[in-house]
This record gives sequence, structure tokens and C-alpha cells, in this order.
Amino acid sequence: MHGLVLIAYFFGGAFLTNAVPHFVSGMMGRPFQSPFAKPPGEGLSSSTVNVVWGFFNIVIGYLLVCRVGSFDLDDVSNVAALGAGALVMGLFSAWHFGRFHGGNHPSQA
Repeated sequence: MHGLVLIAYFFGGAFLTNAVPHFVSGMMGRPFQSPFAKPPGEGLSSSTVNVVWGFFNIVIGYLLVCRVGSFDLDDVSNVAALGAGALVMGLFSAWHFGRFHGGNHPSQA
């Protein structure tokens, strides 16, 4: 059972991390890639769609971290699972969105 809880925390970290660019871009009134754009994950969605998508990710992350098992900040395995999910999603997002925003190959100043 403990292994399944750690998997939930891993995906909770991924969902919470994924919420950040969508929610922030939307709040700033900027379009951003989302699964609802054409093509999915590459085209731009409206700021409103991104706020809703970011909020949905926050809700799923909350449910996975706060409603599965008993998340404990003093338990290294809990924090490591959440952190690993956040790191993996962060690195994937940097690579994926960097293709569209110049982050994979920044120009030399």
C-alpha cells in the first residue's frame, strides 16, 4: 500500500508543477500551450482556458497529495516522491515548452 501512496505523491507533484505555467500565464492574460489547443500541447490556448486548466491541475494535485494516504512533510519518502514528480514534470516542461519559447537554445548575448 505504501508504494501506491508514493506513486500518488509523485503524480501529485507532477500535477502541482504543471499547474504553475498554465495558471500564471492565464492570470497574466497570455495565451499558452495546452492539451486543448490545435495541435494539442503545441498550439496556443486562451488565457481563460489556461487558468481553468491550471486550476484543474491544482485540484488533482491536492487530491493526490492530501487525500491519498497521510502526507507527512517529516517523512523523507513522502517528500522525495512529491519532489521527484515535480522535478520530472519541470524538466519535461522545460524541454517541451522550450521548443516554442527559445529556452532549449538561448541565443548568445
